[in-house]
Amino acid sequence: MYRKTAVSAAMIATALAGSLLSAGQPADAEKGKADFEDNCLVCHNVSTDEKKMGPSLKGLFKRATLKNGKKMTDANVLAVINAGGNGMPAYADMLNDTEKADVITYLKTL
Repeated sequence: MYRKTAVSAAMIATALAGSLLSAGQPADAEKGKADFEDNCLVCHNVSTDEKKMGPSLKGLFKRATLKNGKKMTDANVLAVINAGGNGMPAYADMLNDTEKADVITYLKTL
């Protein structure tokens, strides 16, 4: 049952990430930077490789995998943003879909 739930959640995250980043207006890296600074910068570095409370996100999309071992994709990054974990709060309800797409677009500029 857990495996089916995990697979379903991953499929939903993949579909959502694709629709967020391709539907309507393109995501905005500048808005994503502002949202990141308001919500994430206290725990994540973006200008150095130093770990704060969470891992550095400098060069995030240049990596092959996330810290959880999953492939670096928009959907997998979105899943981490939504679910949180390891001390990171879940942002599923704290950021709207547009803000999350903007943050992911910003992370790609690092």
